[in-house]
Amino acid sequence: MKRHLFVRDRYFYRMLVTLAIPIALQNFVTFAVNFADNLMVGRLGEYVISGVYMGNQLQTFLQFFVTGVESGMLILAAQYWGKKDTESIRKLVNTAFRFCVGVCTLFSVIVAVIPEQMISIFTNDPHVIIEGAKYVQIVCWSYIFFGITQMMISAMRSVEQSKVGLYVSLIALVTNITLNYILIFGKLGFPALGIRGAAIATLCSRILETGFALCYVLLIDQKLKLKVKDFFRALDVALARDLFKYGTPVLLGQVVWAINMLSQAAIIGRMGVEATSAVSISGMLNNLLFMVVLGFSAALGILTGKTVGAGEYEKMKSYAVTAQVLFAIVAVFTGAVILLLKNTFVGFYEITDQTVAVAKQFIIVTAIVSVGRGYQGTCLAGLVKAGGDVGFVFKMDTIFVFLVVLPSALIALYVFHAPAWVVYACLQSDQILKCFVAIVKINSFNWMRNLTRANT
Repeated sequence: MKRHLFVRDRYFYRMLVTLAIPIALQNFVTFAVNFADNLMVGRLGEYVISGVYMGNQLQTFLQFFVTGVESGMLILAAQYWGKKDTESIRKLVNTAFRFCVGVCTLFSVIVAVIPEQMISIFTNDPHVIIEGAKYVQIVCWSYIFFGITQMMISAMRSVEQSKVGLYVSLIALVTNITLNYILIFGKLGFPALGIRGAAIATLCSRILETGFALCYVLLIDQKLKLKVKDFFRALDVALARDLFKYGTPVLLGQVVWAINMLSQAAIIGRMGVEATSAVSISGMLNNLLFMVVLGFSAALGILTGKTVGAGEYEKMKSYAVTAQVLFAIVAVFTGAVILLLKNTFVGFYEITDQTVAVAKQFIIVTAIVSVGRGYQGTCLAGLVKAGGDVGFVFKMDTIFVFLVVLPSALIALYVFHAPAWVVYACLQSDQILKCFVAIVKINSFNWMRNLTRANT
């Protein structure tokens, strides 16, 4: 079958855009919440910026776990959606929900009991540890609500209902920015709580978004039709086994990536407050530009799962070729825009000249590696992993993280005493190197695997 660079199937483009726009907007709104948080806290000084950044690494660690669980569920659920088997999807949601919320609750308790020790994993600066502990002692209770919300959003995405995530994020945006302004700076008669005010604002916004997500899923949605009783029904052993079997490589991949990110935070945290603030700033700009790319990647994953679940393999091959071309073009464009916005974006922050210089260096590195991330990261997730080859990305990430990324960064830092931007480049090097592996893997088309059961 002849395949074109741009598939001649209007359904592909229509569904990709229909699913991607709400997800991209949700990502953008989530970014706006984090950016506003970062910008307002930035008015309190570099130690506070660093404290919040290090505190958020705990959220990042948990987010990797939650993403692993929901991704494993979504891969299976999207394929069952291709068969229109909503009963199996409800059973999968029930299993994943219990597991995810249980771990989030445990993690919240641990962080609440030993906040200083948790922050000290990433930095040895006593001022940053003090500020970070103030933040996580409060914000840790939001982890439970975060887990619930993400599972509900993922359940809706599996049946092509991607708008609920956008609605949830809009609620978080309005609530978080409003409460940040009131509680951080002491407005409308409230005391100025500083970094603690930012934590309280985040907690309140998480509670509200969880309430809305549950109301939408249980009362409004007409596709999956989840009910409260579905969360208390007995587990389907066969589907639970499938979720464990196919979800474990995804979850382990997230664990590897979490170790990578935590290790990176620890390495950067030992290069001084300038490097810590700089990576926070460059990361915010990178996230801003990748909202659309990540939205389309998530949409592609849903479309891939549905197409493979329906057994339409030749159609999926055509979709895969076009997706690669689209993401490669967008990745190059994104890197160019990051470079163009470098000076303007750094100018938003009240930081020292030394931190400004380091931040600009980090942004240049980010622009270069974003080209690789935009192609291989999004295509491997949206095609290979969503298509059923759940173990490949885990194996590849494990090899690159432990044999390339972390060793090279540690050698650069402690052996060669390299500048901060060189160490940062080592930490991001896999984003380029993995492109060569991705090209071969994706175009072999051996990743399309139907994971559904004939009878459930």
